[in-house]
Amino acid sequence: MEDRATPVLKDLVLLGGGHSHIIVLKRLGMNPIPGVRITLISRDLHAPYSGMLPGLIAGHYTFDEAHVDLAPLTRFAGARLFHDEAVGLDPAAQTVLCHGRPSVSYDVLSIDIGITPTLKASGALEHAVPVKPIGGLMGRWKALENRVYNSGRRLRVAVVGAGAAGVELTLAMQHAIQVQADKRASFEVPEFYLFGSSATVLPTHNRGAQARFERVIRERGIQLCLGHRVERVESDCLVTTEGRSFEVDEVVWATEAAPQEWLRDSGLAVDDQGFIEVGSTLQSTSHHEVFAAGDVASVVGYPREKAGVFAVRQGRPLERNLRRALRGLGLQPFRPQRRFLSLVSTGDQYAVASRGALSVEGSWVWSWKDWIDRRFMKRFCTLPEMDVSSAQDSSVPAGLAAPEVIRELSTAAMRCGGCGAKVGATMLSRVLGRLEPIRREDILVGLDSPDDASVESIPEGKLLVQSVDAFRSMVDDPYLFGRITANHCLSDLYAMGAEPRSALSVVAIPHGLEEKMEKQLEEVLMGGVAVLNEGGAALVGGHTSEGAELTLGFTVTGTIDRDKILRKTGLMPGDRIILTKPLGTGTLLAADMRGKAMARWVDGAIQSMLVSNRTAAEVVQAYETHACTDVTGFGLLGHLVEMTKHSNVDVSLALDSVPFLDGATATAGAGFLSSLQPQNIRLRRAITNVAAVGDDPRYPLLFDPQTAGGLLVAIPAKNAEACVAQLRDVGYEDSTLIGTVEPQSDRDGPITIEV
Repeated sequence: MEDRATPVLKDLVLLGGGHSHIIVLKRLGMNPIPGVRITLISRDLHAPYSGMLPGLIAGHYTFDEAHVDLAPLTRFAGARLFHDEAVGLDPAAQTVLCHGRPSVSYDVLSIDIGITPTLKASGALEHAVPVKPIGGLMGRWKALENRVYNSGRRLRVAVVGAGAAGVELTLAMQHAIQVQADKRASFEVPEFYLFGSSATVLPTHNRGAQARFERVIRERGIQLCLGHRVERVESDCLVTTEGRSFEVDEVVWATEAAPQEWLRDSGLAVDDQGFIEVGSTLQSTSHHEVFAAGDVASVVGYPREKAGVFAVRQGRPLERNLRRALRGLGLQPFRPQRRFLSLVSTGDQYAVASRGALSVEGSWVWSWKDWIDRRFMKRFCTLPEMDVSSAQDSSVPAGLAAPEVIRELSTAAMRCGGCGAKVGATMLSRVLGRLEPIRREDILVGLDSPDDASVESIPEGKLLVQSVDAFRSMVDDPYLFGRITANHCLSDLYAMGAEPRSALSVVAIPHGLEEKMEKQLEEVLMGGVAVLNEGGAALVGGHTSEGAELTLGFTVTGTIDRDKILRKTGLMPGDRIILTKPLGTGTLLAADMRGKAMARWVDGAIQSMLVSNRTAAEVVQAYETHACTDVTGFGLLGHLVEMTKHSNVDVSLALDSVPFLDGATATAGAGFLSSLQPQNIRLRRAITNVAAVGDDPRYPLLFDPQTAGGLLVAIPAKNAEACVAQLRDVGYEDSTLIGTVEPQSDRDGPITIEV
């Protein structure tokens, strides 16, 4: 996450989490550039290291050993991580067009998005399993593996592409399946066929390496079909250009890949194949503010095959030139090497090394390759500890801004308070003009006709329901922060059974260049308005100011019939307790701040926070609900105590039934807890058997403060199972019965935890 104390002067956007960019991030983290906001946009949260993927498939590495976790790395670099995928580029506006969020502006852009499969053969798209993009390879491999294990007969698997990727993948798959067959003996190892259009395997390697692999392939019983270009793929066969037909059950496509289609329409200069043309400085030949590296780049004058070693070697010169471009300095060229050491494994901890005309093989070569790969990965998986309490000097960094901008920000270094801290009317007007909040006829005065306050009419017989919440930003993406905050705020209305009507916003934007502040204001409000619109709440006004960090809150208003109010109290003995979402957002966000949470864990927390309680509230109201609240800052135990306090009942809580987010137990066990946790844990006095459960690793999570948490519902036992089933049917898959309401006893506290 970017340094909040330093004004943002320029935006560096890294598109893609390829090998070059992970090196750039590490180096920027070691030597930050004050005033530069770094944003990584990546489709994959865990960047695969191509050199270890065959070993991962063969079973020699775990998933985490073969992937760089981008969450800790971006934290270390002081960067924002946007989990999204680019679908286009607007070079004139200098924005990246994204699939699931507003466009991202840049002053300098670097592209390292890898390549996609070239499925030109007829039927390949429908019937073949592509190796590229490698970010999704493991999921596709697991699906293929399961088909093999459950086929009931010996399958025939064809791999199309006899280059290094195809050869290594074929041998790794066969080895992995053979290992499982030796353990289970419940299925047959498939027949493997390796197709290549050249007369030999590994056509870009020397003759010695080719001969070694041809021998290994034949020794392993793999059928070589060389000199055959596949023209058509059908559900049960391959057909070559010569008209020969080969019966197969599964097809893996490992031929040369191509750039993503949108690059041709991006306006950037591309070569005949569609790869981005860059010079020896890795700068686009058509747009000086754009750089590219890795497989997606084509370095003019230095044609090279698509290999991970080139992407790794481009990392340092790319970072150096990005830094120089941001400072307005001249760029430095580099010359990619022509020859490189190639280490190709045979699946069974044996490998062949080749360079130039030389080649060697042996288990020692695999050990050598393993040592090199693990050493490379350690650079990005073992990062220096972060000091989250310190703040950098907020003075304006030299060399990043024009003199008039420096004067503007230097004057603003001592920020005004009171009304002087408000965001300018012109900027605010522009942003509001681009928002599209819903319109309601009962809003008499709102954004359509701004005044000192909003005015709305209330339907006769209805009661007014209001709530307010506000947060400091807890995620990198302002758009997602807006969605999560609005979701959290509306949840109070849903928990009471109310229908949202309107909302007032309160926003604080970190100071910086006006265009940077305006973009961030637009993104955070777009996210909030999107959720408000979905809930039927019209944004009718608010207050916007400058602040030390991004902050957002909403005052939400709704209406309800007097006889339909859901309260926290009202639990009755015999009721069952339902929880609709898993716990753990507090500990996961706390660990993420320190760079200690895996990206997939944090993404799981974000996806949970993005789930609205609206539909869940509608479902539970149909089952004679006695009490309802949403689980937020006080944690599960805190809100459960609130429910029992005025209902004069006790609750027996089944710890084994409580759902938790992936990774939450690990981060809580490592001591990464929310700053509110110590206050919440004081409520342990409400638990009658603390001594029996206090050492359970799940125990701290009962006090974990939740953002946009689920509903906690008390419902008659006769309706409980049906209610949970319907909740799961409509998307709340973690909905669970977690406890039972009991008559009040004379014991010390109202909560008993069963383990």
